[in-house]
Amino acid sequence: MRFLVAESGTPEDRQYRRDDVGRSSGESYAATLRQMRPGSSVDIAKPSDADTPSWDAQDIARYDAVFITGSPLHVYESSPAVERQLAFMRAVFASGAPSFGSCAGLQVAVAAAGGKVRKMRSRLEAGLSRRIVATAEGRNHPLLAGRPAAWDAPALHTDEVEELPDGSVLLAGNGPTLVQAAEIRHDRGIFWGVQYHPELSLAEIAAALRREAGDLVEAGLARSTDDVQQQSELFDALHDDPDNASLRWRLGVDEELAVERRRRLELANFLDAVPDLDRRASAAGRAPKG
Repeated sequence: MRFLVAESGTPEDRQYRRDDVGRSSGESYAATLRQMRPGSSVDIAKPSDADTPSWDAQDIARYDAVFITGSPLHVYESSPAVERQLAFMRAVFASGAPSFGSCAGLQVAVAAAGGKVRKMRSRLEAGLSRRIVATAEGRNHPLLAGRPAAWDAPALHTDEVEELPDGSVLLAGNGPTLVQAAEIRHDRGIFWGVQYHPELSLAEIAAALRREAGDLVEAGLARSTDDVQQQSELFDALHDDPDNASLRWRLGVDEELAVERRRRLELANFLDAVPDLDRRASAAGRAPKG
């Protein structure tokens, strides 16, 4: 299969993350996809960059699926980088290629299709999204197939979806974040997205916590940067030993978070569905085949 990963951040965002964990969000996504689908071809696009080649719907239609990464991008802040990112996402919808996004990737799709995104009004979610619950529609949706009644997922975000666009279905939410998973049908395209990060390792979450330690203390989620460091060390340890019952207990998580195969379930479900997703789904009002 041929996949396109779109970085949803700026060159500075990418370099900052490389300096921290060794690769950008798009490079992490590409590595995950290559691991999950050996033999697949994965290209990386950088639509927010001023000097990036333009992507039109015909270019994008050559791919089996498109993936939109997370980033520090705030889609409610008008800037050339944001406008280029939204234009790219509209081209994805126009192409009919199935698409998937996490965190800012969900927010980009929402804004491109006419919905609204805002800064979170309550506390941010950092490290984990707790007690995510599927809606009635989500319980029967293939994106969440195999999830239990409630689950935790890796997360770090300060923005949230305020209003889904027309042609959307809310699939899951939790206390801090109303929209944790959604389907969007717009133009000729169909998008499945989550506010959390099924593509990330626990070590990458640990690095993100350390990177944002000052902000977490300022937000009142930690008493000090030492607290953040201790929490990060637990994530690192669980990354190395996911079956460790003591570590799971200390973090208050189960296999849905600790085990890589379970953590990546939404991404795996999307990849399984791609061959049967109708590229005319929005216009025809069709669900995935089968």
